[in-house]
Amino acid sequence: QVQLVESGGGLVQPGGSLTLSCAASGLTYTYYDMAWFRQGPGNDRDFVAVINWHGGGLEYGYSVKGRFTISRDDAKNTVYLQMNNLTPEDTAVYYCAAVGPRTLGVTAAPGAYKYWGRGTRVTVSS
Repeated sequence: QVQLVESGGGLVQPGGSLTLSCAASGLTYTYYDMAWFRQGPGNDRDFVAVINWHGGGLEYGYSVKGRFTISRDDAKNTVYLQMNNLTPEDTAVYYCAAVGPRTLGVTAAPGAYKYWGRGTRVTVSS
């Protein structure tokens, strides 16, 4: 059974930083593209970042580019999202997602992702 478990969410002040983690199990992790999406109050689920299965392909959503960094540790079956210079607009539930195995290219489309975590909440507020 595939499980994606997010952690690291919480309350942070504007301008602060936070690192999210997503631990994967039940799949051959090294062959899966891993992504982060987020869903704010009343919003659709938006693409945040993706890293492909061999680590060479990265994409970021427009609103987070330059502030967020996605990375993966295949030895730990874990993907990370380092978030810097956070603003209240970053407040959302953040979801980890996986697609694969061995995709030909990364995608930002949530419908393409087969496996999802339950999310971790990030609140940016003073």
